[in-house]
Amino acid sequence: MSPPDAQCGTAPALLPQAEADAGERGLSPALTLVFAIACGATVANLYYAQPLVGLIGPALGLRPELAGLVMTLTQLGYGAGLLFITPLGDLIENRRLIVLTLSGTVVGLAGVAMAHSAAMYLAATFVVGVCATAAQVLVPFSAHLAPDARRGRVVGNVMSGLLAGIMLARPASSFIADHLGWRAVFWISAAAMLALIVVLRLALPRRQPRGGLHYGQVLLTTVRLPIVLPVVRRRAAYQALAFAAFNLFWTAVPLLLTARFGFTQRGIALFALAGAGGALAAPIAGRIADRGWTQVATAAALGVVTLAFPLAGWAAGAGMVVVLALAAVVLDAGVQTNQVIGQRTLYALAAELRARLNAAYMTILFMGGAAGSVLASITFEAGGWRLTVLTGAGMGVAVLLLFATEYLGGDDSPARLRGRGRR
Repeated sequence: MSPPDAQCGTAPALLPQAEADAGERGLSPALTLVFAIACGATVANLYYAQPLVGLIGPALGLRPELAGLVMTLTQLGYGAGLLFITPLGDLIENRRLIVLTLSGTVVGLAGVAMAHSAAMYLAATFVVGVCATAAQVLVPFSAHLAPDARRGRVVGNVMSGLLAGIMLARPASSFIADHLGWRAVFWISAAAMLALIVVLRLALPRRQPRGGLHYGQVLLTTVRLPIVLPVVRRRAAYQALAFAAFNLFWTAVPLLLTARFGFTQRGIALFALAGAGGALAAPIAGRIADRGWTQVATAAALGVVTLAFPLAGWAAGAGMVVVLALAAVVLDAGVQTNQVIGQRTLYALAAELRARLNAAYMTILFMGGAAGSVLASITFEAGGWRLTVLTGAGMGVAVLLLFATEYLGGDDSPARLRGRGRR
């Protein structure tokens, strides 16, 4: 019998019987580690520039009010890649797709490192963002290779690498730029991506998706999935709000650390390094999902995200930076737990749709994260850390209320969806 989450919102036209895939052969711990490192190293390229905006903007002649484009173009590229590149995992041989996109990342990083004009930098960083979606091809690929009983654990381990890459990118780039200059950050990453291409070309097995589709059909299916499947809508909405809160916190907290605690760039980097401890929650979340405790774990994760903000507000008022760092770890753990559980749920729907399910899920999640980043600067400027914390807590309450509607007997409630699936 399929798991309850797989039954929710079943749509026969979109969810044919799952194909027999490489999951029957299992996934070794060594290869799982390769997937985790690859995901972390790839997605880190999205965040290297964040603490370096003050160095990159003047070097390229960007006016202060336009310096934010240094990060914005990377994020826009990533959003485009999520929608247009990630679904190709259900169409193109996966190892080849990963190698091609990582090769594009190398080209983009070299362009960033060599850029002597704003136009060249922004075009190159857009390419980096598009091609960094190789990480979102790797995650469903690892799910294909994992047996059903351990799929959540494998996804959790891989996602812990991805989150570690996000959290370590900022302190790493700050450290390198402090000693070697900002261009060295991107040259070093380009070299690391070249080495990663060689490793993945040798280590990854081939996976050719089932044929019979063309690119237009793949894109259309990706767009339709959240429309026809309530479980996709719900899991994406939960994580979009949680990730918005995550970005709200991490965009505003450097401003707080500078203004309230007098932190230098190096101190902010060390704080971000401490926050990376939240990545340890991912493997635990995967094991919980494999045991079928999806609903309880989701409620706990969203509750933790909500409670992290009052804790962060109290810590700032009391001048306790250690407690503020604890709030960061708690927030990261909650967001990461919810993401792993959501991906485990969606990957159970149909093996041949995993790349498209991941693309739909991550695109919606990314939109929420972008909104959180925008709100961070607005709220901090308008009302300081207190307003930022209240906004984050409000997001947490909103997502908890949305989660509670699953149990109010609506069309998307678990009981009704399971009954509809049996019929």
